[in-house]
Amino acid sequence: MTVHDVDEVAFAREWERWQREREEVLAAPHGFLAITGLHWLDPGPTRFDDAPGAWSSTPEGVVVELAEDEELTVDGVTVRGRYAFGVIGERDSLYAGFGDAVAEVARRGGHDILRPRHPGNALRTAFTATPAYAPDARWVRDGRFVPFDRPRPVTVGAAVEGLEHVYDSPGQVEFELGGAVHRLTAFDGGSPGGLMVLFTDGTSGVTTYAANRALQIGPPDAGGRVTLDFNRAANLPCAYTDLATCPLPPAENRLTVAVEAGERIPLERGGRP
Repeated sequence: MTVHDVDEVAFAREWERWQREREEVLAAPHGFLAITGLHWLDPGPTRFDDAPGAWSSTPEGVVVELAEDEELTVDGVTVRGRYAFGVIGERDSLYAGFGDAVAEVARRGGHDILRPRHPGNALRTAFTATPAYAPDARWVRDGRFVPFDRPRPVTVGAAVEGLEHVYDSPGQVEFELGGAVHRLTAFDGGSPGGLMVLFTDGTSGVTTYAANRALQIGPPDAGGRVTLDFNRAANLPCAYTDLATCPLPPAENRLTVAVEAGERIPLERGGRP
């Protein structure tokens, strides 16, 4: 893609649709802005102010013990008394409903956690929009996927101090920016064949969130060619709330060039409209 090939009106309209959809997910009744607590579970049953029951991490997975007047809804079924969620896989989540809220039961960095999500949480109800750079086709770059012989485990830090995440990387994405060639370690993008890179750059901590940004990349074509649209460089949930366990970029993904595109520091973190 070149700048001359772009219908600027259509390009801006597609970007606006992308950001609108992101914000709808973020600010959904049980989205990340609805989280009221990040509770690290241990073997002893513990009660929390924002969810019913006493919660613990056991060999059979997360267990909740509900009082006589308490109940949860799991997969449409009402549960009472003692309920075991089973062993949860790393980066997986299960959800149990109570009233208009849900309790997310998850495993992050080898630890079981509980994150209640309440629609009335002030962070959610006060949310308006995420500041962003105006879409600009000059920030759409051609790149090349350079696969590893086999996926490599990559350990990265997390927004929570002391926590680590391990992701398998299928390879790196190579592209030119600022007169230099860069290579970013890529991870699974979630969609079939898609990629995702975590990165920081010269704007991080200035106009964009300091810890990380994420960029989704479509599947490489038969020749390994990919497109990087930095207009869609997105904040992770930790840019809005301290109740997230987001991964940090690997060291090689810390660019020095300023990428003045994509989402900026949220208003909730002192960003400017």
